[in-house]
Amino acid sequence: MKNILMVLAISILSSGLTLGIYKYCIEVPVSPVRDVIIKDASFAKQVNHPNYYPDITNVSSFKDAADLVRPTVVHIHSSSGDRYDRLFGGESSGSGVIVSEEGYIVTNNHVISDAKQVNVTLNNKRTYEAQIIGTDKTTDLAVIKIKKRDLKNIKLPMLQFGNSDDVSVGEWVLAVGNPFNLTSTVTAGIVSAKGRNIDILDGAYDIESFIQTDAVVNPGNSGGALVDTDGNLVGINTAIITRSGRYEGYSFAVPSNLVKKVMQDLIEFGKVQRGFLGVTIKDISDEIADENDLKSMNGVYIQGVGEESAAEEAGLERGDVIVKVNGIDVKSSPELQEQVGLFRPGEKIAIIFLREGKLKSTEVMLKNGSNTVSLGEKRTDDGLLDSKENLLGNLGISAETLDDDEFKDTEGVIITKIDKDGIIEGTNMEREFIITAVNEEKVASLEEFITAIVDAEGEIVLDGFYKKYPGEYSYVFEKE
Repeated sequence: MKNILMVLAISILSSGLTLGIYKYCIEVPVSPVRDVIIKDASFAKQVNHPNYYPDITNVSSFKDAADLVRPTVVHIHSSSGDRYDRLFGGESSGSGVIVSEEGYIVTNNHVISDAKQVNVTLNNKRTYEAQIIGTDKTTDLAVIKIKKRDLKNIKLPMLQFGNSDDVSVGEWVLAVGNPFNLTSTVTAGIVSAKGRNIDILDGAYDIESFIQTDAVVNPGNSGGALVDTDGNLVGINTAIITRSGRYEGYSFAVPSNLVKKVMQDLIEFGKVQRGFLGVTIKDISDEIADENDLKSMNGVYIQGVGEESAAEEAGLERGDVIVKVNGIDVKSSPELQEQVGLFRPGEKIAIIFLREGKLKSTEVMLKNGSNTVSLGEKRTDDGLLDSKENLLGNLGISAETLDDDEFKDTEGVIITKIDKDGIIEGTNMEREFIITAVNEEKVASLEEFITAIVDAEGEIVLDGFYKKYPGEYSYVFEKE
């Protein structure tokens, strides 16, 4: 399991200071520092308040918000599942937010990345096993779910989503999480900036448009809640800037509107359904403003338009400057990426843009990465195991009848592949597990295994062993 606590040294060339960015706020050993250069973040909305803290005489009670939120924030502990990995840093911990009574929990991808086993501890100190529903590296978000067998005995609290577009710079917010394993810790601060890109994600289509706050966030807060004073979720805490590996002034959260969209995609499809404009973009520089006679530095400059892209079909051209998406101002590339990232392929967005000094508008039907409007296949967990047709695919495995000279006297089925986010993957089973029984009934062949799964009801227990590990193992999943 990769070391997911990365300290990045960021050179602020204008000041001569070297700061660190504690890439992910969770408790694992610190890796060696590497140098990167932070992107120009001058576009972010800045705090402009003479007394630093705003007047709080009309702010709702922090206590009421804290009382509402604390029961919905969980402590997450994840591990690779391999005892050797656990000895060498294969474990991590962080926070998560319960967002439905069905047991769905939102957290950061880096909290559970590469995990084979995930446990969540509720505010009442009870611990339950969770399965990974889906992850998205481009936003550093993930969804996990408390296993159905445990939900029969508990009634979960859940946190309501707020509208992160309505959050204003200078507004009070609370951060709730589990720093340093100090469970249910609540801190308060103000929103310092929005649309902040701190360059911690390294993919081609990453979305970094963080809400920046001065609420105290420390290792273990990753995946925890950022809420307004009414107790509504406005962000998922993700990173801090630091030299020491601890809080030194600023923390960063993924906006709740983006969290909600990614969460819905992961639950419905197992992966994010991203809509794309099909353009290359730049923030407006002095040079671009002068060349195009722009009166404002706000907006996003279109540097190029892809052939047959959504943007081309909507009539957008190189040199256009996008200033609004669905009525929301976009003053920077991160803000544009955030707003477009809220929609799926095939959905339409309204864009207002500048062309030769004149405001124009167009409607764009977004496309996927393959330049079509189709979506991926939906998750259909219910009823998938009642038919022999494609049963292995529905389980998320490849398997075959055991035929091994080393085990001539053993009958069973060997797992040759486990698909990510499949039913079996959620049990933390590893490849090359040899199944000898289903619900204590022996299975001698792949056909017998398939028949046993189809005939079973409720909880299914798979018994067997590994070539590489001593002893017997059992894995359990629920047949819907």
